[in-house]
Amino acid sequence: MRQATLKRTTRETDISLSLNLDGTGKHQICTGIGFFDHMLELFSRHSLIDLSVTCKGDLQVDYHHSVEDVGLVLGSALNQALGERKGIRRYGFFMLPMDEARADVLVDLGGRPFLVWKISHPEQHIRDFNVQLLEEFMRAFCTNARMNLHVIQPYGAEVHHAYEAVFKGLARALRMAIESDPRDSDIPSSKGTL
Repeated sequence: MRQATLKRTTRETDISLSLNLDGTGKHQICTGIGFFDHMLELFSRHSLIDLSVTCKGDLQVDYHHSVEDVGLVLGSALNQALGERKGIRRYGFFMLPMDEARADVLVDLGGRPFLVWKISHPEQHIRDFNVQLLEEFMRAFCTNARMNLHVIQPYGAEVHHAYEAVFKGLARALRMAIESDPRDSDIPSSKGTL
């Protein structure tokens, strides 16, 4: 079963997270950060990854610790659930339109973490949420998941649409990359290991 359950407790955050890569997109998300919860719900629904996240963080200080640490735990859980990564497609990509906005997301689950983050939208806040924190989330996520992640958001007038496109695009690209490859049950690398 491609599942993982992790708990991480520090002086800044207390996180419990479980996921099932072969789910139906069921989710239960509670980080105390409304917009962030919404993005994680979209991620679960469109990736078909069942996801449960509870985060109690020092929100009186800032949202930074909670957002980054959830990315860290989510990436670690994905890495654990993938195991040796045998039989997966490995690569995934998606170009997602969201009304006037667009996001292009490319994933390589090849074991080498790297983030490319190119967001065109200049606005920095949705209510009290600094959207620049999402780059920290993505960096922690891809580093701990051991994946290449390229996110390019070339245009979009509405900041909410821009980031919704990013999370839905990530979900769809990851959904493709984690799928079983019916023609190859081995490790998807010429090196024989990832």
